[in-house]
Amino acid sequence: MDVRDFIETHYSHFNAGELARCIDSLRVFLDNDGRLIVTLAGAMSTAEIGKSLGPAIREQRVHAICCTGANLEEEMFGLISRSGYESVPNWRHQSKQEDAALHDRKMNRVTDVAIPESAFTKVGEEMLSLWEESETVGDSRFPHEYVYDLLLHGNLEFSSPPEESWLIAAADANLPIFTPGWEDSTLGNLLAARVLDCTLKSNSVVKGGLDAMQSLADWYREDDSPTGMLQVGGGISGDFAISVVPMLRQDAGVEVPLWAWFAQISESRPSFGGYSGAPPSEKISWGKLGVNTPQFVIESDASIVLPLILSSLE
Repeated sequence: MDVRDFIETHYSHFNAGELARCIDSLRVFLDNDGRLIVTLAGAMSTAEIGKSLGPAIREQRVHAICCTGANLEEEMFGLISRSGYESVPNWRHQSKQEDAALHDRKMNRVTDVAIPESAFTKVGEEMLSLWEESETVGDSRFPHEYVYDLLLHGNLEFSSPPEESWLIAAADANLPIFTPGWEDSTLGNLLAARVLDCTLKSNSVVKGGLDAMQSLADWYREDDSPTGMLQVGGGISGDFAISVVPMLRQDAGVEVPLWAWFAQISESRPSFGGYSGAPPSEKISWGKLGVNTPQFVIESDASIVLPLILSSLE
C-alpha cells in the first residue's frame, strides 16, 4: 500500500491519529486553493528532508518556505559534498575526545552525521564572489536569491541527486524563501568576517530580517487565497512567519485575514514556558489564529513525521 493508505489503516489514535487527521485536513485545504508556507527549524536539511519536500514543491503543494539560515545553507552543502559526509551511528555515546578528533579532521557533527569543512569553504568562496559583484554595482539581495543564483548559474558540481534537493525544486520554481536571523549561520558569519577584514565595505549586500518581514507581508497580501502554515519545530522560523498577521493587523492597521490553517510538529512542552511549545489556542490570544481555524499539534519527531505528511500529499 502507498503511504496514504498505510496511514489511514494504521494511524488512528494519539499522535498517530492527530497525524492522520492533520493530513486529511491539509489535503482539503490545498484542494480548495489554499496556499501553504512550511517553516523549517532544526537540522531538517541535514536530515535530507528534500527527498519529500522537493516533490511537494514541484507539485505546487508548498508555496513558500520560512527557514533558518542553517537549513538554507546546509541543503546546499549537502548538494555539493554529501559524498564526503560521515555517519556517526553511536552519537549518543560520543565522547568529548571523539568530537575533538572530528574537529581536528575538520569535520563538523550534526547529531549523527559529520559535515566536512571543505563544503563550507567551497560555497563560501563562490558566495564571496557574488557579494563582491553586488557591492560593485550597489546591489542588495536576500540570502536565498544568492543561493538561487549560485545553484542555477554557478560552477558547482553536485555530489547528490539534484531531484532529492528541496532547494533545487525551490530555485526552479523561484519559490519565495524567508530567512530570519540569517546572520546566525555559517555564511552569515562569513559575511561579517569579510566586513571585519575589509574585503567588503559593508554587510548591506545581503538584506536583513526587517526586509524579510516586509517581503513576507507583501507575499501574504498578494493573493486572496486562504493561507496556511505548517510549522516544523519551533524557533525563529516559526515565530517570524506567524507574526506577520498581527503585525499587519495590529501594527500596520492593514485588514488581512487570519491564518486559515495551522499545524505544528514539535517536541516542546507548554509547561516549559517557551514559545515553541505553545499550543495553537494560545496563538488565538495574539491575533494569529481564529477560533475556527483548523489547528493540529503533533508531538513527535519532525524527521519522522514531516516526510509522512509531505508524501501523503502526492
